[in-house]
Amino acid sequence: MLKRISLKQSNNLPPNTYPDTRAKLGTGHGNLNIVFFGTPHFAEIVLEKLIHAGYKPSLVITAPDKPVGRKKELIPSPVKILSQKENISIAQPEKLDQEFVETYNLTPSTYNLFIVAAYGKIIPQKILDIPRYGALNIHPSLLPKYRGASPIQTSILNGDKKTGVTVMLMDEKMDHGPILAQQELAVINSKSDPPAGRAGIRNKFKIPMFKITAPKLSDILAEQGAELLTETIPKLINKKIKPKKQNHKKATYTKIIKREDGLINWNKSADYIERQLRAFTPWPGIYTIWEDKRLKILELNTTGRSGRPVVSGSGRPVVDGQVIKYNDGFAIQTKNRIIVPSIIQLEGKNSQTAKEFLNGHPKIIGSIFM
Repeated sequence: MLKRISLKQSNNLPPNTYPDTRAKLGTGHGNLNIVFFGTPHFAEIVLEKLIHAGYKPSLVITAPDKPVGRKKELIPSPVKILSQKENISIAQPEKLDQEFVETYNLTPSTYNLFIVAAYGKIIPQKILDIPRYGALNIHPSLLPKYRGASPIQTSILNGDKKTGVTVMLMDEKMDHGPILAQQELAVINSKSDPPAGRAGIRNKFKIPMFKITAPKLSDILAEQGAELLTETIPKLINKKIKPKKQNHKKATYTKIIKREDGLINWNKSADYIERQLRAFTPWPGIYTIWEDKRLKILELNTTGRSGRPVVSGSGRPVVDGQVIKYNDGFAIQTKNRIIVPSIIQLEGKNSQTAKEFLNGHPKIIGSIFM
C-alpha cells in the first residue's frame, strides 16, 4: 500500500482512476498517456493547445498555490485553473522525490510521455527516465542560444532580429538535451528591418514586433511552440524524427531577472533603454533614483534626433541622465539622444503623466540621474 503525502488534487481522483483522455496514435502504438508539467501563463497556453489537438494529459503537475498580497491569499497557477476547468487530475508537490513518484504511480506502464513547459522546478533524471517516449520540453529560444531562466527578456534586451522555439528531449542538464524541432520567429525591431531567416529551421512566423513587450512575445512563442509540439509528438512516436545533439560549444546562458536589473544606466543608448522597458514589463520594470526614491518609467518615447541639447542659459551640453524641459513634460539625456517619458510613477505614489508629475515636482528639471 502506497504512503500518501501532502499533495493537492483538484478532483480527488485516485492516481490510477483518471478519465480515459489518452491521445490516439494509430495502429501499432496504442494509447498515449501524458503527464504535463507546467505552471505560468506560458504553460497554460501550451496545455490548452495540447487539449484541443487531442493530447489531453491524464495528470498535470504544477507548482503549489502561491501566497499573494498583504493577506497572503493563496492563488492557484494558471495551469491549475485550466486543469480544474478541464477535469484533469492535479498534483502540486513540494518535492519531486521518490514518495511523490510512488504516490502517483509514475511508472513506464502507467505513463509513456512527459511534456514540460515552464514548470519552474528542476526535474530529477530518474523521473525524466520514466516514460517510454521521454520527456519533451518547449523552450522559448533557438537552442543552444539562450539557455536558462530569461530567454525572452534577453532576446528583447539584445535587440535580436530573430528568436523562436525549440522542442527538445530533456536530460539532467538545463536546456541541454537533443533537439527534435525548431521554429524561427522573425523579430522586426524597426519598421525598416528585413525579416530574418536561417536555413534548416522553419520560419513560419514573421511579425512586426518593434514595440513588443516580453509578455506579448511570450504568448506568441507559447502558441508557436504548442503548434510545433503537436506536430512533433506523432513524428517522435512513429520514429519519423531523429533527435539532434546540440552544439554545446555555442551555448549561451541567461540569468534569473532581479529587481535591480530594472535600474537604468543613463550611459546606455536610448534604444537600449527602450528595449529594457519592453523586456522588463511588467516586472521588474525600469526605474531611476530621484531624491532617494525609485522613479519608475512606465511608458516612454525615443526621439529621432541624435546629439545633445544645451542647458538653458548656460550654453553647455546636457550630460547623461540630465533632465530637461520638453514640450509640456520633460526629457532625459542618454548616451546618444533624449528619451521622453510619458507615464511615470514615483515610489509610494500612483502613476501619472509626465506633465502631471512636472506640475507637482518642477524642481526635477536640471536633475542628473546617476
